[in-house]
Parts: sequence; C-alpha cells; structure tokens
Amino acid sequence: MNKRADSVCQHLGWMTDVANSEPIIFDGHNDVLLKIFRAGGLTAAQSFIDGRDGALDLKKARRGGFGGGFFAVYVPSPTDLNAKFDEMTKASYDLPLPEPIDWEDALPVVMSEAAILFDLERRGALNVCRSVADIRAAMAESKIAAIFHIEGAEAIDPELHTLDVLYQAGLRSLGPVWSRSTVFGNGVPFRFPSTPDIGEGLTDHGLRLVKRCDELGIMLDLSHLNEAGFWDVARHSTKPLVATHSNAYAICNHSRNLTDPQLDAIRESDGMVGLNFAVAFLREDGKMLADVPISQMLRHLDYLIEKLGEDRVGLGSDYDGAVVPQDLTTVADLSNLRQAMTEHGYDNALITKLCHANWLRVLEKTWVS
Repeated sequence: MNKRADSVCQHLGWMTDVANSEPIIFDGHNDVLLKIFRAGGLTAAQSFIDGRDGALDLKKARRGGFGGGFFAVYVPSPTDLNAKFDEMTKASYDLPLPEPIDWEDALPVVMSEAAILFDLERRGALNVCRSVADIRAAMAESKIAAIFHIEGAEAIDPELHTLDVLYQAGLRSLGPVWSRSTVFGNGVPFRFPSTPDIGEGLTDHGLRLVKRCDELGIMLDLSHLNEAGFWDVARHSTKPLVATHSNAYAICNHSRNLTDPQLDAIRESDGMVGLNFAVAFLREDGKMLADVPISQMLRHLDYLIEKLGEDRVGLGSDYDGAVVPQDLTTVADLSNLRQAMTEHGYDNALITKLCHANWLRVLEKTWVS
C-alpha cells in the first residue's frame, strides 16, 4: 500500500470508531474547499487528510460520524470577515452586498476549488458522487460522499455553456446567487431584522438557468435567493424546492431565513430544508454570537418539521463558512447534536431521516438517473 492510501485508511471507518455514530450525517453545506483554496490550494489539500485548523477534515469526520454532503465551491469577494461578523453582533444591521463578480474573474476560482475536490478524491479522501447510488456506495465503504456544489453562479455564462461542461465534470447542485447579484438573479443581504422580500427576482437568463438545471438534473439551491427569486423558481421549476442551509423566519426574523409561505411552497413541492448552524440565523436576536444552546436549534427543527413534515427536513451546517454554536464547533462534535435530538424525544427513525435519509430522498426526486 502506498503512503497516500495508507494515510487515508488510517482516518476512515468512522461508523465503527465513534460511539453513537449511527446514524451518520449527510450535510447540506460546507465551505472547506474555500478554506483549503485560501490556505494554498492543491498544496494545502493534504491537510484535509492529516488534520487542519478548521471545522472539517477526515479526522474530525471520523470522530463525529460525518458521512458527507454538499461541498460548496464559492468565489469570495474582497470582504473583511472580522468586520462583517463584528457588525452582525449588533442589535440590528444591514451589511452592503459586495459588487457582482465578472465571469472572467469567477471561472478560474471555481476551476481551482473544483480541482481541490477532485484532488481529494484522487487521494482517497472522499468520493465525488453523481447519483444517490454513488452516495450509498460511499457510505457503505465508510468513505465521505461529496456532492460538487457551486454557491453563486458567477462562473456560469449566460449561454450556459459552462453549466453543461461543469455538469459533465460532476456538478450536481447550484445556487444561482450567493446573496450578491449575478446575471441570473438577486440575493438577500445580511440584514436583521428584515424579511427576504428584497428586490427583483430572476432575470431572463435566470429563468433559462432554471429550465436547463431541471433538464440536466442539477439541484437548484434557493438558500441565498431573495423572496422574488424564490417564487420565480417555484413557478418555473418542475423539481422539488430545496434550501440547503436556511432556517425559520418565524423564530429568527433574518433576511436569510424562510417565511411560512415559502415553507408551505417547499412542502407542496415535496422539497427540503437543511437547518443552518450559523448562529445569526438561529438566535432570536439575530446576533453572530456562538453562545447558542443546541435547544435553540431544536426549536427550529421542531418548527420546520411542523411546517414541512418529518420527511423534508435535514441539516445544512455551513461548517467552515460561519460562526456556529459553541457545542458544535466542528464535525467532531456532531454526536452532541444526535444526543440532544434523542433527549428531546426524537426517535431513531426520525433522527435517521434528519441526519441523512431525507437528503437522499429529495436527491432521488431531483437528479436524472
């Protein structure tokens, strides 16, 4: 066995290594590829295997029973994150959105982050999955099952040629926007208190994007779209409506959260919502402060289950992309969430649905076989 394969094998097998690791967790969103890209790109990819200073790597996945999820490719804006998070600790805030990013500038970043994902697959750290059968096979082998997801479609040209090429490469999930506007539509700023009813929805290019994603079987992620864009997708898509990492507006009236009418539409489409661990979208006061008890997450889960039904709710952590509750700092801490679910009265069947089964269900309805 070569050194690379031996290194990976030492870190696999979480289903037998972690007490209470069943059911394993398949998660709606993480930003580890961006973190590795910023740390040096391909030269830093080995840190995912050896251990890195962040929320997600192989060692932490093994300890926490993290079985995979949506690995986001994201083009960052030149933003001071510390200043952004400091502003979001105030009683109210309205952060200006960054300027749009041109296709010519976005595409190289997307290619670089996607290259990290496929390099991790070559190293044996994960499997890039293009079907639910691929996900099940990876889980059966105790391999991380990764979905190639793009958060914000700046790297997609209006003619959608890039979309077709990226689909052939393995792209299976796409957010038309990450809050800042694209040629396809408009997102929501980080504003509290505020509804998501901010600005115009999808452009004509955006409507064509919806149609082509439906044809290909690329899941559309509605998490950062504004409300007008959400309703445009609802009117024009034939697929289940999915928000990979969003919470309940009725509990936290943040612009990033979903209103009751939006949740009703998701239920009617037989779609899905992944609970976002980002504390500003969990807390009633909308503050980006980590002293959030897991019980507050359970409040959102209870509400989402009430509105959507127990088959349409999962997890969408936003690990490596947000401030998360102090008891769930990394994926190694996920057993704390499972334990809290059990103590809250969720039975094993429901916990299994929330942890991974519901994601597989909605993907089977969305992806083209």
